Amino acid sequence: MMNSEKPTDAYRDFLEDISEFSTERAERAPAAHRVAKGGDEPTSIGQRVRTVRKEKGLTIEDVAQRTGLSSKNLDQIEKGDISPPLGALIRIAKALDMKLGRFISTGEVKPFTVVRKDQRRVISRYTSAQGNQYGYTYESLAPDKKDRHMEPFMVTLVPSKAKKELSAHEGQEFIYVLEGAMEVILEDYRDVLYPGDCIYYDSTVPHLVRCHGDKETVILAVLYTKNG
Repeated sequence: MMNSEKPTDAYRDFLEDISEFSTERAERAPAAHRVAKGGDEPTSIGQRVRTVRKEKGLTIEDVAQRTGLSSKNLDQIEKGDISPPLGALIRIAKALDMKLGRFISTGEVKPFTVVRKDQRRVISRYTSAQGNQYGYTYESLAPDKKDRHMEPFMVTLVPSKAKKELSAHEGQEFIYVLEGAMEVILEDYRDVLYPGDCIYYDSTVPHLVRCHGDKETVILAVLYTKNG
């Protein structure tokens, strides 16, 4: 989990709001920080974070101050001890003034991309300290598109009773429900969306999305950020 220190800008993304993943899937997490090698690009998210940070001439403490993440947490991410959640990556990318895509791409930048169903790369969020994953897994649907401004993901939400707070960040979000039911909260507005339903909102509004009921929910989520 992120420490209690809050960043000066609201960098949390909508996926950071989803409730805790079931422990029985935790064994999938160690592979989450690995990405396919392309050219001379580092092969893990942590290595890429370290490479960009050093390119910018920044220390871990500098990035910690800019993101609100602890220096210890950032060091664990860079060493590959933990797989960073998407929310943390967005905060780091903003702090390093770079595109989120560099962290999740295979290193092959293309003018357009076709990703087959069996070629999607699963990225799972979890906390190594607790040995648990959070309330979702996500698959990047366009990791190698050049100059993209959107980040599309296929997300699986898992039932959980874990409490989560609303959060906000820059950008916009579009969510389309494919399977199951999803609860969405936007400040005082609360609703449940079912297959075929969708929602589009400014992510500066405090919000939360999570699985509704006792079955998994699958959604198509598109995140827009100014630098990604």
